Amino acid sequence: MTAALDFALPPALSAQEPPEARGLARDGVRLLVSAGDREPAHHRFTDLPALLEPGDLIVVNNSATLPAAVRLDRLAVHFSTARPDGSWLVELRRRTATASEPYDGGAPGEWLPLPGRATLRLLGRETPRLWRAELDRDVETYLRGHGVPIRYSYVTRDWPIEAYQTVFATVPGSAEMPSAARPFTAELVTALVARGIGVAPITLHTGVASPEKDEPPYAERYAVPESTARLVDLALAGGARVVAAGTTVVRALETAAAGGRVTASQGWTGHVVTPATGVRAVTGLLTGLHEPRSSHLMMLAAVAGERPLRAAYEAALREGYLWHEFGDAHLILRS
Repeated sequence: MTAALDFALPPALSAQEPPEARGLARDGVRLLVSAGDREPAHHRFTDLPALLEPGDLIVVNNSATLPAAVRLDRLAVHFSTARPDGSWLVELRRRTATASEPYDGGAPGEWLPLPGRATLRLLGRETPRLWRAELDRDVETYLRGHGVPIRYSYVTRDWPIEAYQTVFATVPGSAEMPSAARPFTAELVTALVARGIGVAPITLHTGVASPEKDEPPYAERYAVPESTARLVDLALAGGARVVAAGTTVVRALETAAAGGRVTASQGWTGHVVTPATGVRAVTGLLTGLHEPRSSHLMMLAAVAGERPLRAAYEAALREGYLWHEFGDAHLILRS
């Protein structure tokens, strides 16, 4: 599937800054809507309430973004995922003039001095890109004092951590913003609720992405509360849509639906959604636009179908939609 969407992404279509810096409100970004074999339609995110029906349910990720990048003179350490034993998965990156690039160095047992007289010890490789590591103090407290938001080269300058939080962010833990929900505003949520559309939370703490490599997802912490599980089952039983605001939400809900219906659950999920596995808990997806060959495209194909997804991306490229965390949005509805 990913090969079918091995397209060329023009650099001009990478959003370099938040929409607010482009003179737009958060909810003023463009919204591409695709539903089965219908022609993709073009909207603004503020149209979302009118595109859904009373009784539909939007499930959002309430994970808050950490300032997860710590910069040294020549290297940057990206803190990705807390492990049950207290260690963290981290990525080492070489600093460049614009941002950073992968760094293949490091050795098990090596100690890295960090700002604030902290010390990070490399324990061993978890993946070719990620290390298991221990910091000599509480990581989240340390990051609040010495970290900055993770930024890749397509974003041309630093932005404050507030630019990387969604309106739902209440539970700190994500290395990178659950960006599908970034366009939501308090006013838009009010409009959704006034129309009779429900909003319910899950928590999934996202790890660091791999913009330079196509890699499968690895295990991440999640929690689906009882109240959300019940609302999802009620919506599905009543024939209403369950729209996941982001691929993180799909991953959490499909993990919680492993027994056939959504039940409250929490822990670690390594579940990968593909067209072969299908989806049971989700009938719609609100997401951004993903890079060529990204593993997320398999999840999108599981919801949209391969042919409608290809048509949507052709339309997005043709009409100049913007990619990445500060870009435009894509609403996928199953026909």
